Amino acid sequence: MSDTTETTPGWLTSDELEQARNRMPILYVEAVPVRVDDSGEVTSIGLLLGMGRDGSVSRSLVSGRVLHHERVRDALLRHLEKDLGPVALPRVPASLQPFTVAEYFPTQGITPFHDPRQHAVSLAYIVPVAGDCRPRQDALDLVWFSPQEASSEVVQNEMPGGHGLLLKQALAHAGCLT
Repeated sequence: MSDTTETTPGWLTSDELEQARNRMPILYVEAVPVRVDDSGEVTSIGLLLGMGRDGSVSRSLVSGRVLHHERVRDALLRHLEKDLGPVALPRVPASLQPFTVAEYFPTQGITPFHDPRQHAVSLAYIVPVAGDCRPRQDALDLVWFSPQEASSEVVQNEMPGGHGLLLKQALAHAGCLT
């Protein structure tokens, strides 16, 4: 038996993942990347700009599945690097207590969070990043917003599936909403 954690993207085939999604909740991590000043106050929030499955442009947070036999901390770091690049220099909190737990359901209206593919449980974190962030994978760009801009109705409407509410919860948790 190997002592290393297998974190390659192909841990389940597409068919196996589809079957798992139909039978049980899938664990995710979500991160709100932020820039902070010397006193630790949030000065800006990074949102990924991407294309939806339907061709629409939307904004999102860093998000992804926790793989089998992977620590939550490792999953968080893996997704931050995947989405923000290898030199983002994220500072994962010493305590892995999320600021909230979001439950996504395939049926709309059960919670404010919706994912048509599955029932998912997501641990959400605010993660300061100090380095150079360059979006990778499916993201078109990473745009930094002030807390006021990020909480605006315009930005909130560009975030599907309840991510706008999750962002507002992060801003409230960080003391950025007035």
